[in-house]
Amino acid sequence: MHGGPASSGWLLVALCAATGAYCLLRMRSPVEEQRRAAGGEALMGFGMAAMAVPAAVFTPPAWAWPGYAAVFGAAALRALWSARRSPHHVHHLLGTAAMVYMALAMAASPAHHHEHGDSGVPLVTGALLLYFVGYVLLSGIRLVPVTGSVGGGASVGWGDRPELARACRLSMGIGMVAMLLTL
Repeated sequence: MHGGPASSGWLLVALCAATGAYCLLRMRSPVEEQRRAAGGEALMGFGMAAMAVPAAVFTPPAWAWPGYAAVFGAAALRALWSARRSPHHVHHLLGTAAMVYMALAMAASPAHHHEHGDSGVPLVTGALLLYFVGYVLLSGIRLVPVTGSVGGGASVGWGDRPELARACRLSMGIGMVAMLLTL
């Protein structure tokens, strides 16, 4: 996360922060499930933005990484509880678990470099990369415009538009792939 060129780091920060802000706005939806999902997605967006700030600008104190792990660990427990009702929450569970994994990896590597003896991609990182690359590809396919009216002809507020929510999730998936690649 805190590696690589600063310009790409700032692009990732902007993407994740904008996604988090949109998800906060989605929390005003009259649809309860939409509000619930948007809250977790806002947390992910802002957390990813904070973790992606280039190290040349701000290096978090040592306690920040375990703090991230605790916040996202709590979010993972909530997603685990919710996953028994809806399969969509399994994705939230994997996302929050990935954030915990990345925070712990950063805490264990304060210099933000891999050991010289390491070769290749760690198994967990590789598995998460495979999942999120697949998720991004599938989300991109699902962005095909939704035709017809939602709710039997009733107008839908811009915060409740399914294609915008999908674009939001796609953005966070892309951000997750970028963060995992720099881990």
